[in-house]
Formats: sequence, C-alpha cells, structure tokens
Amino acid sequence: MKRVDLEHLIRACSEITQEYELVVIGSQAILGSDPNPPAELTVSAEADIYPLNNPALSDMIDGAIGEGSVFHETNGY
Repeated sequence: MKRVDLEHLIRACSEITQEYELVVIGSQAILGSDPNPPAELTVSAEADIYPLNNPALSDMIDGAIGEGSVFHETNGY
C-alpha cells in the first residue's frame, strides 16, 4: 500500500462514519509519518482504521469497505 492509498481509505472512513479523527494501527501506520518508507514496509494491502472518539463504528467501516466489499474488490485494498 502506498500513502495515497491510505489517504483514500481515510477519506472513505470519514465519509462512512462522519468522524474525522481516525486511528491507523498496524504496519501501514508507518505511512502517516513517512510518505516514502522502504518497499518492504508497504507490502500489506490492509490497514486497520477506527474512529478515535467512537471505536464501535469500526464495524460500520468493515461492512462498507472491508474485505469482500465492492470497494475492496475495486481498489485492491
């Protein structure tokens, strides 16, 4: 995953949840602080994201754009 992909996911999560403070955890969190990390750190096509102030909305994100969704199939992440 590249930083532009993560930014796309963050925008989608914000639109789905109407939350604008999101937490990215896992290996792709590096993209928040380093826009051009070493290639071996960008292999994953997954990012774990949840709204800071309402973590329960992560289920809404997963249902809308998670694995098996049209978004996931279209974008490949």
